[in-house]
Amino acid sequence: MQQRLPSLLDPPIAFAHRGARAHAPENTIEAFNLALRLGATGLESDVWLTSDGVPVLDHDGVVRIRLRSRPIATLPRDQLPAHIPSLAEMIDACGRDYDLSLDVKDLASGPTVIDVVREVAPALLGRLWLCYPDWRQAAALRPADPDVRLVDSTRLARMKEGPERRAALLAEAGVDAVNLHHSDWTGGLTTLFHRFDRYTLGWDAQHERVVHELLRMGIDGVYSDWVDRMADAFRLEA
Repeated sequence: MQQRLPSLLDPPIAFAHRGARAHAPENTIEAFNLALRLGATGLESDVWLTSDGVPVLDHDGVVRIRLRSRPIATLPRDQLPAHIPSLAEMIDACGRDYDLSLDVKDLASGPTVIDVVREVAPALLGRLWLCYPDWRQAAALRPADPDVRLVDSTRLARMKEGPERRAALLAEAGVDAVNLHHSDWTGGLTTLFHRFDRYTLGWDAQHERVVHELLRMGIDGVYSDWVDRMADAFRLEA
């Protein structure tokens, strides 16, 4: 069996992707609470701003109103379907003892998200991971808060400058972590990013075997729809 490489976080974070999405309707209070009961130590969702400036949690950012599809950004909070929670509502329902990873779909929502967390759960700021598809956009948010974790969500093939140079750029810019598909990660790659004190996150880990492999590589956080499988794998590796 491969020797387990050290991670920067001990223990690593078990993120429930869109809540316990394999077990309950995704991005709902029910799914988030169930994920924590099943053993997740982190929650993940996508965040959008409504037309009246409320951060809400939904994957596509589009809702059906009667027979029309409408972008969330064009609607006030009180016109959204009841199953879509606001960020503040989710925190109030789930407490504060977890890490929270948010995929920032509406780039303008980053500062508002930080403001909401600072208001309703300031202790969560150091456990808030804001994921952007472009590391430069993530870096632009650093002045908004020194403690929030900023994440470069990308793929290895998109690092045209190479992973070592990317790790150096992230360190210089104050971007804390890199999030790659599980198939991109190797033990050598996690070790490389750890040399620059950057956290390593792996998504789409849907099987226990994949979770075990990531943990053996020294990963700092795993995202999975199947929280029960992920929790079992974490327990075996503990």
